[in-house]
Amino acid sequence: MSLKDRLRDDSIVHLKAGNELEKTTLRNILSAIGTKEKSGKNPTELNDQDVENLLRKEVSNREETAALAAKDGRAEHAERELAEAAFISTYLPKALGEAEAQEIVDRVMAELAADHELTMKDMGQAMKLVGAEIAGRFDGKALSQMVRAKLG
Repeated sequence: MSLKDRLRDDSIVHLKAGNELEKTTLRNILSAIGTKEKSGKNPTELNDQDVENLLRKEVSNREETAALAAKDGRAEHAERELAEAAFISTYLPKALGEAEAQEIVDRVMAELAADHELTMKDMGQAMKLVGAEIAGRFDGKALSQMVRAKLG
């Protein structure tokens, strides 16, 4: 089942259960997905990775809005935005810790080193392989530094 299908199914479950926050949040997310799919010259179906990226953006937007609302003294609005962000985060894959990311970098670099001696020229290829496996679950800048340290 795709992530988008899971979101649709969950929206129906929350609609029937009367969970207002979850229902509204999922409707907004599904609307954003629909808008994204229909925008541009050639409408396309979003894959799971695209949906995850959109969910990350939505979480970020809600956290930003909550910070602004808290700053303006609207605590109730800030709490709701943070609750929505936390709910959306449940649909995202678990973020990797530094040790897990380092393991992936070490394994990919070992696979690359099997073919030839690694140089800084291999940075792009290494980042492409590592990035595909980690896919937004770890900070890109820190990941780049780990790969660069391995290339030495």
